[in-house]
Amino acid sequence: MRDVRLIERDFDPSREMAQFSAAHDAAGGIVSFLGKVRREAGDASVDMLELRHFGPLTVPGMEALANRALAHWPLAGVMALHRVGQMRPGDAIVLVACAARHRRDAFAAADFLMDHLKSRAWFWKREHTAAGWRWIEPRDEDHADLARWAHIA
Repeated sequence: MRDVRLIERDFDPSREMAQFSAAHDAAGGIVSFLGKVRREAGDASVDMLELRHFGPLTVPGMEALANRALAHWPLAGVMALHRVGQMRPGDAIVLVACAARHRRDAFAAADFLMDHLKSRAWFWKREHTAAGWRWIEPRDEDHADLARWAHIA
């Protein structure tokens, strides 16, 4: 089962996880990651984060990524929810969950999904601070994390 969605409004991660868990009650483990808007970026306070995307590529790309995880690990299900638009500090940005018979598969698949969503996704991020808007690029560490998965087709 694959649940991939772009979300334009705030969502309730607890509710989403409860529904995902109920749909996969036979799984031995469910691993999730929730990404939230930071209150600070370096030495500046963040007022707002904005994520833009290119519609014709974003959802198909997220679905293809979920399919790669499903093909590589024996998963019962994958959920990948990603916000777009403007968000405030503390708002949920991304929720990834993987259900599997064994925990290691769920952990690895969730890590794989997040590394790709963080570094090679179809989103452009910018944040607003007292100094104004600035674009956010993946860090060298993000690219190094992504390189770990080069062997997965």
